[in-house]
Amino acid sequence: MVLPHVIMLDLEAGGLNRYTAELTWFPGYLLLRWEKPLFFAFPSFGIVATLLQSRSHLDLEQTEATTQSRTSSPNCAPLRSVNMSAPQQEVTLESLSELLKDDNKVKLAGIDVDGQLRGKIVSKKKFLSVAKSGLGFCSVIFGWDMHDLLYIEELKVSNKENGYHDILAEVDLKSFRRIPWENNVPFFLLNFLDPDTQEPICADPRGLLKVQLAKLKAKGLDGMAGGELEFFQFKLPPNETSPASFLQNNPAHALPSLTEGMFGYSVTRPVHNQDYYYDIYDTCAKFNCDIEGWHTESGPGVFEAALEFGQVSEMADRVSMFKYVVKSVATKYSIAPCFMAKPRSGLPGNSGHVHFSIVDKDGKNLFYRETKDENAPFEDAAYLSDMGRQFLAGLIEGLPYIMPMLAPTINSYKRLVENFWAPVTVSWGLEHRAASIRLISPPTAKPGATRFELRVPGADANPHFVMAALMGLGWRGVEKKLELTTPPLGKGEDVGSGADQGIRLAKSLKEATDMFMSKDSIAREVFGDDFVEHFGGTRRHEIRVWDEAVTEWEIKRYIETV
Repeated sequence: MVLPHVIMLDLEAGGLNRYTAELTWFPGYLLLRWEKPLFFAFPSFGIVATLLQSRSHLDLEQTEATTQSRTSSPNCAPLRSVNMSAPQQEVTLESLSELLKDDNKVKLAGIDVDGQLRGKIVSKKKFLSVAKSGLGFCSVIFGWDMHDLLYIEELKVSNKENGYHDILAEVDLKSFRRIPWENNVPFFLLNFLDPDTQEPICADPRGLLKVQLAKLKAKGLDGMAGGELEFFQFKLPPNETSPASFLQNNPAHALPSLTEGMFGYSVTRPVHNQDYYYDIYDTCAKFNCDIEGWHTESGPGVFEAALEFGQVSEMADRVSMFKYVVKSVATKYSIAPCFMAKPRSGLPGNSGHVHFSIVDKDGKNLFYRETKDENAPFEDAAYLSDMGRQFLAGLIEGLPYIMPMLAPTINSYKRLVENFWAPVTVSWGLEHRAASIRLISPPTAKPGATRFELRVPGADANPHFVMAALMGLGWRGVEKKLELTTPPLGKGEDVGSGADQGIRLAKSLKEATDMFMSKDSIAREVFGDDFVEHFGGTRRHEIRVWDEAVTEWEIKRYIETV
């Protein structure tokens, strides 16, 4: 007699209801039993099935094995993959050996100041030996730029004097996922610590966000965030997986767009590349960076993703993971996705908008006001709580000082120009998409959805820096009880108009960096001198490289005329 194999599943349907289900498989069939009287039986091989009950679902599909049968019978077919919306099982040091029992390697990666993943493969034996204590990681990833060119300035974290020494890389067990396009190799994110103090190094994006979040956590609060990313896509020559070689011998404008024309929210345009389009969506789900909304945006070959709303630290990671998915999936289709802020002149750029709210320990949104304030300083803020108004005031006061964290490249400022759906001043307004800060609240939204949308960042920004900046500036406003004095943009009023009383945001990375690093910069107050000096130094490097570059535009303009 062959005994059945049983596992218990704890299912969550969109955060609304939880169900307990028992999944049993015998030789030849599977049995699913819910906590309510509901049974399904179906063959245990070649299965692709969706079972629905109320608002819950369990999606079973035959993929590479992730769960093996523990019965000794060769006739008992293993469950190949369970893909569901339930939260991931908590990973602990004690559970690692079992979790990785069928693996022989692990992929690890941290995030540098430019938002790039920097990592490596380690053997399972090595990983298990460092999972608790951490491992050494060369600090040069904070000593060079996005093209591995050493910074012109000697910066504190990594330099010749300290020999580009190792820093401590701490494994974040909560970040566990498997990489579906790399044979489900296990993947963990890293935090970078000072080996002497065991504190986050100033330049570590995940560490900076953690420090800012700790201010809320100390009060029993948490941050919730949502991320939106737009990106252009270009066709590569056959058998190419990167635009690098093509651009060595061809001008950038010769790279053809994935599709032509302006087709925002088109339901037919994705059909032109539907395998690629749906591959990204499905792969994101498997890689735990679920997409909430996915559509074409206005522009040739432009897509936009709204990632599933969640806790702020997890959201920042999710944005980084989304870029990783898109760039990886695109290689097999000979497509080059582009997250730079302004890939094409004369067209809107790529935004990286962020939504944010604060909740208490019970999950209650603290930005909304129960009843309308008839004496609100501005009608737009009538349903915004005192904390929400202080938070907004903090954003308004601090925004000009942290621009390099939101617009980190030379190209970023080509997007922040008038008449291209991008903010150019310190401005806010209720449901105003031209403002830097869009307030979403009653009466146009339900109370629990009250939040701020920061519309300044581009898709080129480091999401951890963006969310640290948003949270740090806003919380400073709460702590100082700043008053909301800047009037909102009215409906029909655009940024830069006579009604816009906000100051003009920086027009270049140099202007932004000078303000960021100024002696009395609010960035120094919120993030500390060490971070400002390091990140500001990396931006001065970027400016220097740009200053020394001879562009195609210059050659075309001056080759014959001067």
